Amino acid sequence: MRVGTSEDDIDRLLGTLTPRARALLLHGATTWRTRAEPAVGLRELVMSDGPAGVRGQSWDERSTSVLLPCATALAATWDEALVERLGGLLAAEARRKGVHVLLAPTLNLHRTPLGGRHFECFSEDPELTGRIGAALIRGIQAGGVAATAKHYVANDSETDRLTVDVRVGERALREVYLAPFEAAVAAGVRLVMAGYNAVDGTTMTASDLLTGPLKDEWGFDGVVVSDWGAVRDTVPTARAGLDLAMPGPDGPWGEALADAVADGSVPGAAVDDKARRLLRLAARCGALGDAPPPAPVPARARDTRAPARRAVAAGAVLLSNRDVLPLDPDRLGTVAVIGAHAARTRTQGGGSAGVFPRHEVSVLDGLRAALRGRARVVHVPGPRPDGPPPPLDTALCTDPRSGRPGVLLRLLDATGAELYAEHRTTGRLLEPRLVPGAHTVEISALLRPRTGGHWTLGVAGFGRMGLSLDGRPLLDGVFPPATDDPAVVHVNPPAQYVTADLTAGRDTLLVARRELAPGTGRATVVGAAPPAPDVAASTAEAARAARAADAAVVVVGTTEHGECEGHDRTDLALGDGQDALVHAVAAANPRTVVVVNSGGPVEMPWREAAGAVLLAWFPGQEAGGGIADVLLGRAEPGGRLPTTWPAALADAPVTRTRPVDGRLVYDEGLHIGYRGWLREHRTPAYWFGHGLGYTTWNYEELSVPDATRAGEDLTVCVRVRNTGARAGREVVQVYLARPPGPVDRPSRWLAGYAAVHAGPGETVTARVRIPARALRHWSKEEHAWRTDPGPCRVLAGRSAGDLPLTAHVQVVPAR
Repeated sequence: MRVGTSEDDIDRLLGTLTPRARALLLHGATTWRTRAEPAVGLRELVMSDGPAGVRGQSWDERSTSVLLPCATALAATWDEALVERLGGLLAAEARRKGVHVLLAPTLNLHRTPLGGRHFECFSEDPELTGRIGAALIRGIQAGGVAATAKHYVANDSETDRLTVDVRVGERALREVYLAPFEAAVAAGVRLVMAGYNAVDGTTMTASDLLTGPLKDEWGFDGVVVSDWGAVRDTVPTARAGLDLAMPGPDGPWGEALADAVADGSVPGAAVDDKARRLLRLAARCGALGDAPPPAPVPARARDTRAPARRAVAAGAVLLSNRDVLPLDPDRLGTVAVIGAHAARTRTQGGGSAGVFPRHEVSVLDGLRAALRGRARVVHVPGPRPDGPPPPLDTALCTDPRSGRPGVLLRLLDATGAELYAEHRTTGRLLEPRLVPGAHTVEISALLRPRTGGHWTLGVAGFGRMGLSLDGRPLLDGVFPPATDDPAVVHVNPPAQYVTADLTAGRDTLLVARRELAPGTGRATVVGAAPPAPDVAASTAEAARAARAADAAVVVVGTTEHGECEGHDRTDLALGDGQDALVHAVAAANPRTVVVVNSGGPVEMPWREAAGAVLLAWFPGQEAGGGIADVLLGRAEPGGRLPTTWPAALADAPVTRTRPVDGRLVYDEGLHIGYRGWLREHRTPAYWFGHGLGYTTWNYEELSVPDATRAGEDLTVCVRVRNTGARAGREVVQVYLARPPGPVDRPSRWLAGYAAVHAGPGETVTARVRIPARALRHWSKEEHAWRTDPGPCRVLAGRSAGDLPLTAHVQVVPAR
């Protein structure tokens, strides 16, 4: 019998299931799969993390993924068409891995520069976040994969994120934090993920906000899924708008939900609606009845390297340039490439979004490839950045059993007998295979140090752990979890460190063990780092190399210790070593380009001394190729800042991430990001929207109609001229401002933007659509949207702090 997937068919299928069967559908079958129900033709839905890549169902370095630039870099493109194409690339990757649901995009905001998950979020502005997020959603879902808007809502920092109660005013909630999710629903997003946090006293998985405005007002007909482990009870969450509790098979729903329906604690109608939504999602993903599977991946979608490389340049932000960039390859004899991040460029942020790319191109490798046969490239690492030792990799060690580069993973029983063994290529093993009777995970590696001296060795995980070197115990202790945060327990457990003297060129056997105790997860990470070079000597060496070169490229950045899911940052400093390195190199060579490799703002006390400063973000697997394209002028730096960068943390108007008595109060209201800077009359290092290209522009004219009607879109025209010697792209930004009055408003706010292209000397007009929502505000008294009639100022320019054109429009009442 044919099983259809229309709404009538879904209702019919639902009617064939018992109330208990319907309830059991709403809990995960495994960590990444939903339950199947053969009686109605329902197959499992497979889910995967994935804002920058599609990891799939396991943490295994042998299952590689395409790695795109981080979400903040995508927002920095201000290019919805490009982001939509990249969403299609993610969809093709998901289908290759058998994934139906991609847990992306993250629509939380850059409320404070200290947010630990900054890199996974798009921007500080709700309009930009909504537009870029909607573009990614369209691209993913056009490829036959369901996107997930997360983390609903006000989940904007990591400190105590499982329990924090965010207190946010009704206007700010509606106008700022819910706005990107509303845009996602308008774009047709198929899932919304409820966060761990509470809002105004109610945990999000049990919040009324899951019903109104999400389902009732916005008409969301998809599935509300919990963040992993966010459901902590049965009845309150089941009576709310939550539809699917993940992960499984254990948890507060399942049989407990079926019992609650049977005894009347949870209305059967509520469960019916949830099950209907799940069946609808399955139909849309080709996992119900005779629903057609997604079309085959076209050949062009398999070409991932070229679009990933273009995306690097498109999101790179040129913060300053004193006629140094672009570098002319024909005038380069020697280029000094300096910094540890140059050789080991950080391509992605830390946490659940992490993937294992098939390859990663460092900035050093990218420049070497681009200048091969044309210029000599010299690398000097300089001081080592602050942070823990990196996990063991194939460059440092070999498997003591096979001799292959990498490590040996063994699972042992309680007596120490081997149950299972396999070769792995990294010391970061987050999900060692589980076998019956497994008691201990052992990772062993034969180290061959290139330098001798005092090495730092570490093992990360929970429970009883030990380290030994050539049979000599170095560490043995019990390290219980201090948190049940899954990002910490399963992805980034804390490490315990010891030091040991190693001899250059002499093989040394390093063995790490940890017991698989209940509640401690499986993640085990083994790392090693050679002695840190003398800071003064390594800085002086870098300066000498820069002085002898025609140009210097120094790469500095953050580490996973600083920017990672599970904790917020405590400062924006790169550390004395990296700052001193830049100062020394810039003093030695005025043609110094600083490439900043971070996901969020950092302090740059040397920015005025550098010849140019280029923000690379976490640029994904093609980092080095894309950055080389920009440095050598093969591509223009296309990025514009999606968040305001302070000169110093103390200048930033909003910095608090730590709850007080469990509550985090958003007492700044509407005024986050550039809005807060404007209200406080402060000047940042670089404004939201700022970014230079390789040409210059003159803003000549802003044309607006005399009047616009409330509830209707408005189009304004901005004429700009390319006054440089090279073709380029300009992102024309339009902001609105209303006169002071009884309604508190930002000094100005982004209302629309459009990109234009022009050759040297050419004039072009940007037509910028201002949506009707840009003029409305939320009335707390009426609990409704209102648009006040009266004058409105329209401003156009290059950033929130550079708006040379002004015009006025009269807002008139709706018909």
